[in-house]
Amino acid sequence: MTKVFIDGSAGTTGLRIYERLAERKDLELCTLSDELRKDPAARKDAICGADIAFLCLPDAAAIEAVELAGGADTVIIDTSTAHRTADGWAYGFPELGDLRAKILKSKRIANPGCHASGFLALAAPLVEGGLLKKEAALSAFSLTGYSGGGKKMIGEYEAPDGRDPLFDAPRQYGITQKHKHLPEMQKISGLLKAPAFCPIVADYYSGMEVTIPVFKEDLNAGIEEVRAYFKDYYGRGGLVRYEEAADHGGFISAAALKGRDDMVVTVAGNEDRILLISLFDNLGKGASGAAIQNMNIVMGVPETTGLVI
Repeated sequence: MTKVFIDGSAGTTGLRIYERLAERKDLELCTLSDELRKDPAARKDAICGADIAFLCLPDAAAIEAVELAGGADTVIIDTSTAHRTADGWAYGFPELGDLRAKILKSKRIANPGCHASGFLALAAPLVEGGLLKKEAALSAFSLTGYSGGGKKMIGEYEAPDGRDPLFDAPRQYGITQKHKHLPEMQKISGLLKAPAFCPIVADYYSGMEVTIPVFKEDLNAGIEEVRAYFKDYYGRGGLVRYEEAADHGGFISAAALKGRDDMVVTVAGNEDRILLISLFDNLGKGASGAAIQNMNIVMGVPETTGLVI
């Protein structure tokens, strides 16, 4: 039986992972008491004693956890930003390029960021196939539920004694263009420039919609070729699939896949102005679901085991 330890199981990502794994009979979940969960010695023993350890921690704490693990044979899946562009770490988006093979062989796996997942699912395959020019100066906007901001933001949105009325409308953030997901978005996509990125949080719990508008001048293909390419690319298996007309009555909701662990990619617009769109749950394929998918790959079991799709 595979021993699994979740370091940081009290956060939103860790809790979702724990919920998904709790019913599995092929795993033994190792836990620490509240008194020990921040004790370095206890954490080290738990990480080194596990076959697989999830790090659901802030960046500094994730780096510390890796140092505690040292040369342990434990497979570490880090959900923080700390190692997503680091040498020696496999990037945990198995549907892209040769990443599934790298994940399978790796002891150190960096789970993608939620916004980055939606962007990369759209941009990376097109750059890989030569349909999107590497020098393209892209923009992207991403709608997310407030659970993506963790316990603090959840508390702000769900405050029982009232809240700031500005929370009643969508709020754009990352306006300095220094969002923490940008380095992985550029590196993994193969683009020569980071996109102009506009993340937006709104008053709903979970769900995400990422859109990349593309002009025909940035493509080496027409809209129907792009659609056919995505359909073939994501027809190889995994948790991402292409769907035609993912809209509902002319609208596309960012909550369309809430509570799920898969992702839908679609293409809208016309020959001059194409919209590349991905839909998923920021806590699913954008975080916990992706982490469990990576664990399943390492274990050699079906990637969808224990997931909601």
